[in-house]
Amino acid sequence: MGVFTTLLAQSDSIPVPQEPIPNQLLKTRNTLILPLVARSIETDWSLGLAGSFTFRFNRHDSLTRTSNTQALALYSLRKQFIAAINGTTYFPGERIILNYQLSYSNFPDKFWGLGKYAPNSQEEAYAFRQYYVYLHFQRKLRDRVFLGVVYEYQRLLAVDYQPGGLFDQLQVTGRDPYHISGAGLSLTYDSRNNAFAPDKGGFLQVFFNHFSPVFGSNFRYTNYVIDFRRFLRIYQQQVLAIQAYGFFNSGEVPLRSLASFGGSNSMRGFYDGRYRSKNQVVVQAEYRIPLFWRIGAVGFVGVGNVGNRLRNLNFEELKYSYGGGVRLALNRKERLNLRIDYGWGVGQGLSNGLYFQLGEAF
Repeated sequence: MGVFTTLLAQSDSIPVPQEPIPNQLLKTRNTLILPLVARSIETDWSLGLAGSFTFRFNRHDSLTRTSNTQALALYSLRKQFIAAINGTTYFPGERIILNYQLSYSNFPDKFWGLGKYAPNSQEEAYAFRQYYVYLHFQRKLRDRVFLGVVYEYQRLLAVDYQPGGLFDQLQVTGRDPYHISGAGLSLTYDSRNNAFAPDKGGFLQVFFNHFSPVFGSNFRYTNYVIDFRRFLRIYQQQVLAIQAYGFFNSGEVPLRSLASFGGSNSMRGFYDGRYRSKNQVVVQAEYRIPLFWRIGAVGFVGVGNVGNRLRNLNFEELKYSYGGGVRLALNRKERLNLRIDYGWGVGQGLSNGLYFQLGEAF
């Protein structure tokens, strides 16, 4: 996972009910290749190419969501290289859904230590190279309810860090090359009316993923995630979006699988990885207002914390974020927006940054 996932258009690995289109034949496939410009605190400006391929199995089926695959290759001003392919395939009737992500990254990064107490003064540069594979297979149990199987693989090829620095002082698990492999189960309820920018409905997904030598993993641990979202149409087309997100681990968790606080989709204004620990809780809200033509505006706030143990997820050294931005509708039908946000993060000093991305934060 990590920074490169936020550079892709955000489309969840679950189906979204869509309004049927009567008496109309639908396009079965469409391909788009275009230059891509993106920006985040972690990468600064990035340039590259992006491709999008959308398709349907049946051009008469307007109830099944359009399947999609995106590919990109990016190089940032900080000499970071990212190549990724991700997508979601919706089989007829959305009885089966397959979500996938494959990526390679060569990424100079920053590290401040572990836990909620990580002062700015101990910032340390490091770099990593890794392959990543994520597969999520889901089967419909009933309307809007899906049972899934999750598989995740990561091979960390190298970690270049300062000998005798924070990594050695803290004896960080995963500072040497390693690989992890794990499988688990998911349960999802989804009543949202759109994938990219819903204005009504809700979403609840819980899953666990167990990593073990049985699957070929170098480390044994279990990851638990709960993701709740609610979308309320307040006035005309104005929308209040709310998310509560929990990320928990037990066992020996390596560096790149720890909870990573911040980024362009959660607690905007904080560097992704500014605070790292086993566990994390974040609550955030965003108010979305259409203005004119294809232009809209948003304001957002967030609060959260990290901790090595569940009892550390308290009000001590609580982190806050806030900010605002504008939206440009690139595809009105699918509600796919170009997102320009500026966020501030408050926690052991003020941090801030500009985000230039595709798709909403959540």
